[in-house]
Amino acid sequence: MTGVCELAGMTPQNYYARRRAWRRQEVDVQLMLELARAERVQQPRLGVRKLYHLIGVELKAAGVKMGRDRLFEELKKAGLLVERKPSEWPKTTNFNPALPVFKNLIKRCQLTGRNQVWVADITYIRTQEAFMYLGLITDKWSRKIVGFHLGETLETGSVLKALAMALRGLRQRERPIHHSDRGCQYASHTYVNMAQQAGLTMSMTEKNHSAENALAERINGILKQEYWLDANFEFKGQARKATVEGINLYNYRRPHTALRFNTPGMVHDNRNAN
Repeated sequence: MTGVCELAGMTPQNYYARRRAWRRQEVDVQLMLELARAERVQQPRLGVRKLYHLIGVELKAAGVKMGRDRLFEELKKAGLLVERKPSEWPKTTNFNPALPVFKNLIKRCQLTGRNQVWVADITYIRTQEAFMYLGLITDKWSRKIVGFHLGETLETGSVLKALAMALRGLRQRERPIHHSDRGCQYASHTYVNMAQQAGLTMSMTEKNHSAENALAERINGILKQEYWLDANFEFKGQARKATVEGINLYNYRRPHTALRFNTPGMVHDNRNAN
């Protein structure tokens, strides 16, 4: 061994010290991968930055020093990085010129708390039986999904149920602006009447529909990319179960960068937010 160390230009003491350091690094990486795999069981498509935030506390408690770049490298070696999959997007916005259209009231709206602005949108969920359509209402300030319903048609009844769910969570004197695209579901007299009777003010996109409803589009993307709602489910019941589980994880488990790595549910419900 002495000859090997001399040829390598290091003393036996340095050799064994370095070998111990290597071994420690291997053990550190194994712990990180175990924590990452455990979290990925619940959130298989969570990004590296948010994953690092979630497991960082446990790594620190175990005396493991590992930066985000190193975490990225080790996840890549282990095949644990998230692959973004392209999705097919059927048209969910249908316009009817005979229905009412409202001005965009949230362009320069400064928010200071929950339930001041809600954004609504519809996205699709694919099953082998048929397409299903997910109506979502998200609080713009907290990013929490406050109302949702997975229906089998694009008719107004489905989004009405999402609205009813959101309304049940309002406190007294909370009257949000309801913002959506100009789809006929949101412009229908039944939907508008229900929202206005609850004290909501209607707002709609005017020109660039995606840009003017960017948060809603972003939430759709997160649910599909990170919580598998872009899967081809075999049965409608599977899609319903996955939708409920994905939204619960998004609301109460997924750290949000814009919320200082708090979860939307934590901020919205004001539970121990930083």
